[in-house]
Amino acid sequence: MGQINAVNVEISVLLGRSILPMAQLLRMGRGAVIPLDATVNDEVWILANNHPVARGEIQVNDDRIAITVTRAADVYDFMAGSST
Repeated sequence: MGQINAVNVEISVLLGRSILPMAQLLRMGRGAVIPLDATVNDEVWILANNHPVARGEIQVNDDRIAITVTRAADVYDFMAGSST
């Protein structure tokens, strides 16, 4: 069990995607807003070390945002850029 506790896993959540010209990206400063291709009811991708492991839904409680895991990820959908 000690070996498992020593393993670091980076968890990230992909809320959406955006395509921007490099020039526009370079002009952005702190606080810039990047429009995403996602809507409020879309599922999000949950990644472990940049690999899709699950899908989830955003939960907002007071001033905190959390993700509820809803199902396992389909790696092929992720690679195809699917939002469903």
